[in-house]
Amino acid sequence: MIDGKKVLFSGMQATNVLTIGNYLGALKNWLTLSDEYECFYSVVDLHSITVRQDPAELRKRARNLLTLYIAAGLDPKKNCIYYQSHVSAHAELSWILNCFTYMGELNRMTQFKDKSAKHADNINAGLFTYPVLMAADILLYQADVVPVGKDQLQHLEITRDIAQRFNAIYGDVFTIPEPYLGKVGAKIMSLQDPTKKMSKSDDNINASVYLMDDKDTIIRKFKRAVTDSEGAVLYNDTQLGIHNLIDIYCACTGKTPEEVVKEFDGKGYGEFKLAVGESVADILTPLQERFYALEKDKAYIDGVIKENAEKASYYATKTLRKVQKKVGFPERIR
Repeated sequence: MIDGKKVLFSGMQATNVLTIGNYLGALKNWLTLSDEYECFYSVVDLHSITVRQDPAELRKRARNLLTLYIAAGLDPKKNCIYYQSHVSAHAELSWILNCFTYMGELNRMTQFKDKSAKHADNINAGLFTYPVLMAADILLYQADVVPVGKDQLQHLEITRDIAQRFNAIYGDVFTIPEPYLGKVGAKIMSLQDPTKKMSKSDDNINASVYLMDDKDTIIRKFKRAVTDSEGAVLYNDTQLGIHNLIDIYCACTGKTPEEVVKEFDGKGYGEFKLAVGESVADILTPLQERFYALEKDKAYIDGVIKENAEKASYYATKTLRKVQKKVGFPERIR
């Protein structure tokens, strides 16, 4: 707890450009949490280099992501918004936790198997120990809750296992994090394959709508979205493409699926897809305008980066020093 509030931690990787899936499924819902929680939102750039990155491009994307956090409405005075790489305690705690994590646990991680298949020419140790760094991210801030989707639940489970193992040896050092069970954002699927999640790394550019896409691009992508031959806008588990478009429309307009089905009763898919595209453009346009304004204010963004890195480092270092003392490292001479 910090100042009477429970702590919440989350983060996103600075690889590729965020999609509406990232926004509607996570970022949009972060906006209401700062009143209830002490929130730490990281640009997790250490995680990004498990896959080879162009250095200049990674720096640019990291800054863009941090700026997008703010453009989306996160107040950097109420939320700690920072670069993971600017807080060295993440890497330091990760090494210690590696020594309390078993190979068998890491072997079971599905993400390692998935990413190894995608990057067979670069199956590195960082990719294998990725969950330990994620555990360090969470445990450094004594996070009480972590917003996670089903695909990340396994990472939270191993984090809890590592923390409980460490606590069993050394006492109550780490808070055991729980999954965040508040309002969950919409799970947005690919526009070209509605059986899989929309991804910022999808090779098919028409499968994902990116936060910085202009209105014409957004409309074009929705016009090309996969539907079916039923010809009716219905919300069921057999019309997966339409189900996904209804979810997107609801997330953008606040309407219920039942209201959407009624609104488009007797109307064709073309009209429906156009309406969904316009609703997405309507929520992204003001976000984009704020982003471009913030992007020009270099001094402001630099100030946020410096101030929030110092805040994150303060809390992270408190935990790290406690851990270092528990495992027997020599105390620092001040």
